[in-house]
Amino acid sequence: MMERIAVIGAGKWGQALYFALSGRNDVCITSRTPRAMEGFVPLEEALTCKLQVIAIPAQQIDGWLKANFVDHGQRVLVAAKGIEAQSGRFLNEIYAAYLSIERTAFLSGPSFAAEVMRSLPTALVVNAHDTQTAQAFVALFPESIRTYVSHDVMGAEVAGAYKNVIAIAAGISDGLELGNNARAALLARGLVEMSRFGLAYGADIETFLGLSGAGDLFLTASSTLSRNYRVGLGLAAGKKRDEIVAELGEVAEGIGTAYALFLIAKRKALYLPIAREVYAILEGKSPHESIKDLLSR
Repeated sequence: MMERIAVIGAGKWGQALYFALSGRNDVCITSRTPRAMEGFVPLEEALTCKLQVIAIPAQQIDGWLKANFVDHGQRVLVAAKGIEAQSGRFLNEIYAAYLSIERTAFLSGPSFAAEVMRSLPTALVVNAHDTQTAQAFVALFPESIRTYVSHDVMGAEVAGAYKNVIAIAAGISDGLELGNNARAALLARGLVEMSRFGLAYGADIETFLGLSGAGDLFLTASSTLSRNYRVGLGLAAGKKRDEIVAELGEVAEGIGTAYALFLIAKRKALYLPIAREVYAILEGKSPHESIKDLLSR
């Protein structure tokens, strides 16, 4: 009998994953707000599934888990990317309070929801400490999505979260019309910065050179399909953070992650110049002043 899979979270990414997984699996989807869509079920029903894909944003997940999650031996694929702004906790740390890390996997890699919905070729990484847990989710994806397995959970987490902050910086650079040279330099230095940060947490350098790191960074920091890149464009145009968030109408994980990185950098005395300037601009600093400060380091 085919194992039923639940996608929890029906935003754009959750819906894209539901579409992709439905090709050859029995899949249901749920969210806090009822949706008139095929396969939608109440949360209570989705929580009984032995395989769950949770696409709830990083800044909301601890509260959601506390209010709703019941551990009944299920395996969970975490499909969000971010670091909790208030505490600086990584998603693997948050989930570990509710579920065995051996039954938890983390999805990473370059993937716009709109292109997954069109079945365009995509490559993703399932990151898990336990190989059986990783393989359980790898087997679910359709032919249009090439999946790889990695055991570097921390590296995937750092890369997936950090690249959103660099994408905001890239949007600022392009919004200020600083040119291709500037964007290339920004992405190269951003990759170095996120790698250095990841190494401080015991991550594998190869993770940052692959799909989870460079691949996702280059995608997210170069297209208006990226919410975080659009945040940067808005900041370059002189808009305030709250105004941009209201216009987006959806979560841009890079904002919360920028605040988390600022907190972690202070706590651990880490040198994160690009992340620090993104945080400062979100707090009201002039993008032009930030550019001057970065160039004069």
